[in-house]
Amino acid sequence: MWIEETLEKFLDEDIGHGDITTDALVDSRTKATGQVVCKERAVIAGLSESIILLKLLDCQGKSRVRDGQEVPAGTVILEVNGSGSSLLKVERVLLNLLSHMSGVATATSELVSIAKKNGSSARIACTRKTLPGLRYFEKRAVELGGGDTHRLRLDDAVLIKDNHLELAGSITEAVRKSKAKVSFTKKIEVEATSPHQAAEAARAGADIVLLDNMTPQEVRKSLDLLEAKKLRGHVLVEVSGGITRDNLASYVKTGVDVISVGSITHSAKAIDMSLELHTVK
Repeated sequence: MWIEETLEKFLDEDIGHGDITTDALVDSRTKATGQVVCKERAVIAGLSESIILLKLLDCQGKSRVRDGQEVPAGTVILEVNGSGSSLLKVERVLLNLLSHMSGVATATSELVSIAKKNGSSARIACTRKTLPGLRYFEKRAVELGGGDTHRLRLDDAVLIKDNHLELAGSITEAVRKSKAKVSFTKKIEVEATSPHQAAEAARAGADIVLLDNMTPQEVRKSLDLLEAKKLRGHVLVEVSGGITRDNLASYVKTGVDVISVGSITHSAKAIDMSLELHTVK
């Protein structure tokens, strides 16, 4: 199973040739139980992966809440039991996984909430700005936080960006080539940096137009031009670049369909958590 193999690599990275501290101090026969406590308000993510992680060292985990649930500070989210030495060896990887995934889910949830408060049905999406080796975990956390995963990999959809255009020609020609060579099942998205490019992409037959690094005013101008040319109904419009928690509402109000934010994966603040272990008498 892919996820088990990945989690085993995480353990190998941390344990190395052995936990010399635990091996020196803790009898291998000692049994322990413990609780993972979330020490701040958060949307929880990573519980199902954590239970798999624990099983790799013959430990058991029982969720006290569900993935995707918002909890207040001080909530016990996971109970663990097993060999005391094994629980000590898995502790840091377990907490890192839960803290990071929950941080991503929480950051995503906050942006989704802002969009809803402003009366928008726009999707909050992440990007491929994920840490190598962690894409599955970060994208799953985005989903648990109420966001959209966007492309998981390069084979999910066509996304024609500025560097593609530099090497392959005009927007119109790039869309034509994509339609000719790529399966009809794959959507075609084109990055635009001006209202004119947005209109060209829509006219060429793109399914999605990505307005890149535009101000809310520039986004509105692009949408107005698409509407004036009767192209708005033919495309989804996504915005990306420089969007933060502070300025999100202004982008939401433009009426776009998708708002993608790289920071919810690459810069999400880890949630403070701890594992409290006790010897089983």
